Amino acid sequence: MSERGDYQGSGLALVDDKGRVAIPNALRHTLAENAPRADGKDGGTVIIAAHEDQPCLVAYDPAYLAELKRELNERVALSRGADGKIDHNIKRGGANGEAVPFDGSGRFIMPGFPRFYANIGAHAFFWGTLDYIEIWDPRTLLSTPGIAAQMVAACRYYCQDKGIAL
Repeated sequence: MSERGDYQGSGLALVDDKGRVAIPNALRHTLAENAPRADGKDGGTVIIAAHEDQPCLVAYDPAYLAELKRELNERVALSRGADGKIDHNIKRGGANGEAVPFDGSGRFIMPGFPRFYANIGAHAFFWGTLDYIEIWDPRTLLSTPGIAAQMVAACRYYCQDKGIAL
């Protein structure tokens, strides 16, 4: 694949007790195009990771790993101090993903630790950021300072639309 599609769109999904959730339609098509199954059937692979510095998750296709690795390696090189040591936490914070399969409906099982880290309960808010998708617990998103106003408004809208009290 020479070029990946960009993740644009948002949505709110239910998460069951086992962590099963479906990627909203607005993002699912791009993920399926970026991460097709080798056998040509519907579905593919999504990588779920704890966000490097926000209380949410990131989801991306396997092809993004090369870009992520390049970026992390550049940041590690820039961290080298006068003593020659590097900041090992750069890669620790950015390279924690777990590859999971998703089906033709975009359903996947959210891994336990990332779900715990992001405090995701019965609902997950998805937001495309071009290179990857952020996945938030709605209440956590609304209580996190510095989040873009459009993202906050979209989360409120989807929750209101589904009758979810915040």
